[in-house]
Amino acid sequence: MLVEWSCVLIIHNPAAGRRRTIRLNRVIESLHEQRVTVEVVRTQAPGHATALARGALARGETVVVAAGGDGTIAEVARGLLGGAAALGVVPLGTANVLAHERGLPFAPREIARMLMGPGRGWLWPGLARTASGERLFVQMCGVGFDASVVARLPAGLKRVLGRGAYVVQALRTLVGYRYPRLRVVIDGVVYEAASAVIGKGRFYAGPYTLLPRARPGEAGFQVALFRDGNAAAVLLYGALLPLHLLWRAPGVTVLAGRRIELLAGGADVQADGDVVGVSPLRICDAAGPIALVVP
Repeated sequence: MLVEWSCVLIIHNPAAGRRRTIRLNRVIESLHEQRVTVEVVRTQAPGHATALARGALARGETVVVAAGGDGTIAEVARGLLGGAAALGVVPLGTANVLAHERGLPFAPREIARMLMGPGRGWLWPGLARTASGERLFVQMCGVGFDASVVARLPAGLKRVLGRGAYVVQALRTLVGYRYPRLRVVIDGVVYEAASAVIGKGRFYAGPYTLLPRARPGEAGFQVALFRDGNAAAVLLYGALLPLHLLWRAPGVTVLAGRRIELLAGGADVQADGDVVGVSPLRICDAAGPIALVVP
């Protein structure tokens, strides 16, 4: 059954690149075939997607579509918090972790069919707070080595190699990287680690399992603590990730929690693949869930 809409608003991050924009154009063509008017608004700076989503919410839009990667999706989601509009997704990013997590389609016709369909699920984002400000995330927040990789990743390398750029940059970062000792407080209990990933969903860096008990539509987080800070451990983690075995690796502990603090200062922080700042860091749930358009 299709939903009777006359217009769909799509918030597009043009940084996704030309090849991925072709996918968006084909989604738009498929929507036009269903006699749907499409309004595409392109973001111009960080935070613009949130402002556009808030404006759409104020106008009474029932669905607002994010066309981009997980960072763009998170910005649109922030603008929809507290409202009744559902979040639609056209996955155009490098890793598209949320799309893999929720089984969202990648084929243009299937995306268009989903956007016009009645399927709804729930997505309960997290909030990461550093001295630089507050960032909402829909999938995960990383502290330590992976955030340093994100912080040092050249945009040109990412455009050329896609997901492989993270592998190249991880190998570069290994040389001379000084692993911080993190004091991680999970619901009042203190742990130590070299790196940490705090997740709302099961997947990390693509369709790879790291937090198998995560429930993205519910409150709370799963936290992966990486005890060992050395090149050999990082290489082992990288080898186990595509095998969906990273969460079982020696030195990796997965815990559940509702409030997470990183007390040590100076460690890089990333959320949904975007640089957030440095620790100290506090993480909690957003005020409530938002509806997500699903197949």
